[in-house]
Amino acid sequence: MTEQLDLVSLMKILEYRFKDEGLLLEALTHSSLVKGRHKNSGPAKDNDRLEFLGDRVLGIIISEELFRRYNTAEAGQLSRRYNAQVQKETLADIAQKMGLPRYIQMSSDLRASGGAKNPAMLEDCVEALIAALYLDGGMPAAKKFIKKHWWARFDAENAAHKDSKSALQEWAAKKGVAPPVYTVLEETGPDHNREFTIQVNVDKCSPTVAVAASKRMAEKMAAELMLKEQENG
Repeated sequence: MTEQLDLVSLMKILEYRFKDEGLLLEALTHSSLVKGRHKNSGPAKDNDRLEFLGDRVLGIIISEELFRRYNTAEAGQLSRRYNAQVQKETLADIAQKMGLPRYIQMSSDLRASGGAKNPAMLEDCVEALIAALYLDGGMPAAKKFIKKHWWARFDAENAAHKDSKSALQEWAAKKGVAPPVYTVLEETGPDHNREFTIQVNVDKCSPTVAVAASKRMAEKMAAELMLKEQENG
């Protein structure tokens, strides 16, 4: 269980004082600390439901700001910028920079095996925090947090770049062949540290394979590898 001092120090980082500190604790609690426990032996709720809500709150705030800021951009350009801001790697980087890993509540076994560094766990916790801010302080509280951690990223050099999966799909369309097909060849490791082996196939091309900690990242890596192979002939 998080001590009051930890909650106070985190609220200073968040620059927000929660009226309901239970929401903050819930946002920090991973399911490994809740599942299988008696109701009186630990936190009653994990952050799964808050993560669901926070993902949507983040999405509407980022979408609105992109729409306002880049008022001459086409929908496809806005989508690329949006995807760059809500991808797992972006949220995990924000979590690391604000020191969030040390506040996440999880089972001792999971922490000992490096769970606090897992990008998926960090992504979920950031989204849960956004939901907690939204429920406790409304949209202004959530937007203040997002503005602080996201606004400077909008104009980053890679913020509008087309991701490799989109680029490969467009390349296939220009060649007049069917869209790329991604297949999971293997999925290994514990829940908090999964590893995915993905193969991408495009007609008239040799398949390429990549391994990463998420399906999405492995797919992007496999697509990028195929694009490079086609460029190199």
